[in-house]
Amino acid sequence: MHGGMIHRQATLHVGDEIREINGIPVQNQSVNALQKILREARGSITFKIVPSYRSAPPPCEIFVRAQFDYDPLEDDLIPCAQAGIAFKTGDILQIISKDDHHWWQARKDNSAGSAGLIPSPELQEWRAACAAMEKTKHEQVNCSIFSRKKKQYKDKYLAKHNAVFDQLDLVTYEEVVKLPMTDPAFKRKTLVLLGAHGVGRRHIKNTLIAKHPDQYAYPIPHTTRAPRPDEENGRNYFFVSHDEMMADIAANEYLEYGTHEEAMYGTKLETIRKIHQEGKMAILDVEPQALKILRTAEFSPYVVFIAAPALQNLTDYDGSLERLAKESDMLRQAYGHYFDLTIVNNDIEETIAALETAIERVHTTPQWIPVSWVY
Repeated sequence: MHGGMIHRQATLHVGDEIREINGIPVQNQSVNALQKILREARGSITFKIVPSYRSAPPPCEIFVRAQFDYDPLEDDLIPCAQAGIAFKTGDILQIISKDDHHWWQARKDNSAGSAGLIPSPELQEWRAACAAMEKTKHEQVNCSIFSRKKKQYKDKYLAKHNAVFDQLDLVTYEEVVKLPMTDPAFKRKTLVLLGAHGVGRRHIKNTLIAKHPDQYAYPIPHTTRAPRPDEENGRNYFFVSHDEMMADIAANEYLEYGTHEEAMYGTKLETIRKIHQEGKMAILDVEPQALKILRTAEFSPYVVFIAAPALQNLTDYDGSLERLAKESDMLRQAYGHYFDLTIVNNDIEETIAALETAIERVHTTPQWIPVSWVY
């Protein structure tokens, strides 16, 4: 373990082969038998070691953002739960070693202590795939490869390119980098508000634009309906023909679109780019599926989840408040790994104040962003 006693003493190295413990050959011995030898040993313990003559691997300096919650004390697969480190979705982890195929060594970004074990992406993907298949009763795949008794690992679990992984949106870790304020790639260009329908995103968006018209703007949507007498093209809507909109949709020029009362409405990517060209931050209250397009260097989004207030009493569990809370929880579970910030909308003025403070911090302090936005 990186930072542990043996690592600091440099008495053992990756690749060294232990042949004997106190004169007892260890070849073909089980892990339990070796642990028994060590437990029963008294006084000094002598190892016979064949050292590795391979050059030491270069130090690993990779940072990732965790996209799932993990508690080693609840993991039946980890070889030593006390050697693991717990983390939450969104935590920044420094990867110290990826030598082991199943268990990486890492430590939290704000910790200078020893490293701990975390599941590798391959292991976590395998685990998620097995859980999904068990849930959907796909019994043709054997997911009992890793023994719960922690016997010898077998590197024979499902290949990453197996069809089951194509059916799942598996998330593990996202490599990130911390950019200095002077780096132009740092600037967040888009504020994305996610939340359940009716949680107040539109009011928040309109309030921010009204208070800071020189800082924020909302992309004007396109529609196929005819303009009303008091409507001007390009002011509240861009009015286009059905054929023109369908052609642009086919050319992937829309972020999202839909139909309401036999007319089509949509947000064109070009309208977002024009806001950026004006030096403003585009505010979007979109469906979460749009993040697959927005989470790029071009749009550099800051994703804020507006969460529904917690249900306080029995009367809240009937009707719209209960629906709002359930939809909010579903969104958090499905897309929480994309959130940069979560604000519970208990009071609209407090929510807007918290959002303004967060955006100010984003523009004035270094931020962790995906490596793919930079390189």
